[in-house]
Amino acid sequence: MDRLLLGDNPFFGVNHMSEEKARAQALRFQSNRAVIEVLDVALDEGIRTFMCTTHERIAEVCDHMRANPARYAGYRFYPCMPYAHKYNNAVTELGMLGALKKMLPDGLLGSAVQGGLALATKDIEPVMRMLIDAEMAMFRGLATPVVFLQNVVVDFLMGLGFRDAFRLFARHVQERYGAEPGFITMNLPRLLDTLEQAGVDNPIVCANINQLGFRMCGGRELYERTIATRRFRPVAMSVFASGALPAREALRYVCAQKRIESIVFGASSRANIRQTRLLVEELDRDREAVAA
Repeated sequence: MDRLLLGDNPFFGVNHMSEEKARAQALRFQSNRAVIEVLDVALDEGIRTFMCTTHERIAEVCDHMRANPARYAGYRFYPCMPYAHKYNNAVTELGMLGALKKMLPDGLLGSAVQGGLALATKDIEPVMRMLIDAEMAMFRGLATPVVFLQNVVVDFLMGLGFRDAFRLFARHVQERYGAEPGFITMNLPRLLDTLEQAGVDNPIVCANINQLGFRMCGGRELYERTIATRRFRPVAMSVFASGALPAREALRYVCAQKRIESIVFGASSRANIRQTRLLVEELDRDREAVAA
């Protein structure tokens, strides 16, 4: 994984600390052209991985990149599925089976009956495979070396004790797409226990990791101990605690934990993207010099 991953929260008006900022971001990025301009800026700054939800508008970004292969050679997507609001709205409007059929792309519509039978018999594996394939359809022909399961689903399944779902997700992503499975969570220590019980070895796990302990279930000290001692590949998100921490202070804390492999961050200006990249490079060099 690259050290820095660009996240899509600013593009869809997500800000966990300020509704006003969220509205301003949503207005700015009403057009996909504005989104692509930021992705191009990040690419010019050396950030070539986009960690994104499977929001419908991402499909248009994918179309743009397929149409310009020279510009985006070597570019990578880390899809994060499912986009929960899309499913919630569809289930509310159409019911469970109706939503399932709506989400399947044209090539899989013939499998909707199979999906209905699977739901009726409580066999979740074929349903899960079809939904993953439906979500991944927009990325056809593009590099997706890591595919993440969103925290809304991860933490829900974990709460139900449905460990097999994680094993099934990991197996399908590996076998069908040649990708590594990733998991996003709001409870890192408990998820690692669950994945170990499910037989998912050395998982990629993305979680809130920041100096304030913001949205870190169990607290900062527990997370620090977990990162230092457990076998997994950490990806840090919410490193700035939604803007509550100054950039240098926030990144110094994260970069000091040498086992964190990647940092996902949201930024929408060249200045912020460049500042983040330069700070991480500087802090990584300082850590390595001290270690040497």
